[in-house]
Amino acid sequence: MVSPQSSNSDPDVAPVDVAPVDEQLEALTLQLRRKKGTWVSWGRACQALQKAGRSPQNIFEDTGFEPIHQNQLIVAAQVYDSVMKAEVSEAVRSHFTERGSDLLYEIRVLSQEDRARAAVFALDNDLDTEAMKDVVKALKEYGYRKQLPSHFTEATGDAVAYHYWKLARQQSELQARSRLIAQGLRFAASPTARQQIEKLLTDFSVVKARPAPTLPVYRLESDGELPYLIPVAGALPLSPEEFQAVPVTVPEEPFGIVKFSGTGAWAPIPGWQVILQAEDPIGILAQPHQIPNVTNPDSKEQVLLVVDRGQRAWDDMSYFLSTDGTTVTLQWFDTEPTVKILGRLVLVLRPKHILDENYTREIYQFEE
Repeated sequence: MVSPQSSNSDPDVAPVDVAPVDEQLEALTLQLRRKKGTWVSWGRACQALQKAGRSPQNIFEDTGFEPIHQNQLIVAAQVYDSVMKAEVSEAVRSHFTERGSDLLYEIRVLSQEDRARAAVFALDNDLDTEAMKDVVKALKEYGYRKQLPSHFTEATGDAVAYHYWKLARQQSELQARSRLIAQGLRFAASPTARQQIEKLLTDFSVVKARPAPTLPVYRLESDGELPYLIPVAGALPLSPEEFQAVPVTVPEEPFGIVKFSGTGAWAPIPGWQVILQAEDPIGILAQPHQIPNVTNPDSKEQVLLVVDRGQRAWDDMSYFLSTDGTTVTLQWFDTEPTVKILGRLVLVLRPKHILDENYTREIYQFEE
């Protein structure tokens, strides 16, 4: 993501708090077309235009900012705001006002506190986007630990150094192992962490990585596994008003989810034993890239996560829905985490493949 150098400061990053009128929308479009201001103002302009009802494709045609670039700028600008709310130095504020949108986009999954730590660490160590991805992974995993690992401190550098130390111990190929050790020594913030990593220079034993458990993925295969969900009006006798109060249900593909006026929705789930044994199952729609250790994260197939809110006791053979107080994520923890567990993943439901949807609607189609 390319960010401009700008001679302007505060006027360029002032947030858009009110819905712009047509003249303001045109001014924002012209600003993007001419690439005036900082990348932060670009992100806020893209967000304002989208909130005003302009599609990302329409904005692209008017300004040259591709939809994926618009999304990156909008998200990065939001991360920028959260970093600026933290106690960071003027050097950090100045740097990320003018450049670094690609780095801030990478740290979007971190908490506000860790975002600030990561931003400062990135600037102090002149990190690129690929290195930033490792830092984000290291900080997330370090934050899940119930207690600090031996010889490593709470410092950001030690958290990142521990990540590389752990990877180096699992690596049997000497050249790759040496690169990971060098990375760990580069970032280690405490003498004890450095000494722990230096031991790997003479200790060539390999500690095999513990594989994550297999995701419980199922695919709907037959029409018998697709129950039709209907609302319940109650029990007879019913008044006409009670009968009319039943909402109209319109199933939405691919899982037949039903919504109605008010709060709530239903998804038809087959009555498998794993579902019947769940204490408090709920469904959450997700894309493959939002699921850890999925084999094909680039797939566009939407899946339904079934999570049992009644099972919140950690074990190392399950995936859990957890929260750091700001977002909800699905994670596997090899050690007992400090974050709040909301429920255990029961299964990942994939939709049934229907080659000809109209075929099942013809009344004259019979099996011979």
